[in-house]
Amino acid sequence: MIDLLVKGVRLDGREHTWDIAVADGRIVTIRPSDRQTEDTRDVRNVIDGTDLLALPPYVEPHIHLDAVLTAGEPRWNESGTLWEGIQCWSERKPKLNIEDVKRRATVALRWMLAQGIQYVRTHVDVTEPNLSGLKALLEIKEKVAPKISLQIVAFPQEGIYSYERGRGAELLEEALRMGADVVGAIPHFEYIREYGVQSIDFCFAMAEKYDRRIDAHCDEIDDEQSRFVEVVAARALETDMKDRVTASHLTAMHSYNGAYAYKLFALMKKADINVVANPLTNMTLQGRFDAYPKRRGITRIKELLEAGINVSLGNDCIMDPWYSLGTGNPLHPAFMAIHAGHLTGRREVMAAVDMITWRGARALGVEDAYGIDVGKPANFNLLPVEDTWDLMRRMPLPRYVISRGQVVAETPVPRTTVRWDDTVHEIDFRR
Repeated sequence: MIDLLVKGVRLDGREHTWDIAVADGRIVTIRPSDRQTEDTRDVRNVIDGTDLLALPPYVEPHIHLDAVLTAGEPRWNESGTLWEGIQCWSERKPKLNIEDVKRRATVALRWMLAQGIQYVRTHVDVTEPNLSGLKALLEIKEKVAPKISLQIVAFPQEGIYSYERGRGAELLEEALRMGADVVGAIPHFEYIREYGVQSIDFCFAMAEKYDRRIDAHCDEIDDEQSRFVEVVAARALETDMKDRVTASHLTAMHSYNGAYAYKLFALMKKADINVVANPLTNMTLQGRFDAYPKRRGITRIKELLEAGINVSLGNDCIMDPWYSLGTGNPLHPAFMAIHAGHLTGRREVMAAVDMITWRGARALGVEDAYGIDVGKPANFNLLPVEDTWDLMRRMPLPRYVISRGQVVAETPVPRTTVRWDDTVHEIDFRR
């Protein structure tokens, strides 16, 4: 018995159309469409995939679910800087409790699922003595597991050694004992460079002790002298952790001189670390202290890709003290990266989709269970587009989001009309 049959769908990079059959939550066959002979008598559910493109689920590699939907609480970040955002958040933290975080994070995850995201890595602030955010997200992780794979990073927002005379280290390790999946750090926020290097070493020690991956906020500043990513890459190489390590943001790289950047790329490639860029947030946070010309602070996405380094894209924030807009749509940071990163060649535009799918899956370490192939979990999006170029141009929502062979989200066909020459025309934005 087939639980789901998707008929006549396009697959990225393949010609013709295909039928995808699902049983017990897994893909059992993928074969060329033949509508004349297909027998659907033993199929529980059939989806007509005509004019739809099947893609693996979107991956959100960098979000802060404990802070979502707090913009304006207790006040707005009027300067728009990273530093005032952190201050606003520190003023909001005393009001955190488990139910507060669960309510807001659940709303955001529903938005994300509706937009095709099924893999999420969230950072949670562990420089909060009660660890309320972590406790809430551990509960949510278990609840959403049938639909969303959620990884939790123990993130010391106010530093490991700069928070309450080093108490950040104690809280971070407690978070790992409680079940956080990934070790975090923020070396550029530490008071002095020595603390920053020390925090990275502590991060790697914890990863070894608890067998965890690493994801460090790194060099998220306009200061061209902030060079902690070289330390992260060197430690990843020395410890052989390599692709279990991710460096996020890297906005100072925007200001590095060319000679240093060239040397750095070679080290990062050799270390095989992952990079997560967050174009929406960093386009707004960075360059705030510049006159003109103003730096925009997005890391060197184009050059990192050309150097063979794995780069994925995250939303980072949804309506919080650092970024007061957003819905969690993964196409939005991809669209921003295309423009701000000069990724406008046809292949580059289409490759932006890789940065919110396959490359994100690699950063999270879920590649083995990811993708549209026989034997893999039946997790995919059905999108009303011709190809990934068309997807980035029009950015429609998925028509269907399929998780373990079940339709978990659906967006009906939109209908737009315009009055033109006294006649009503239905608008189709496909060319």
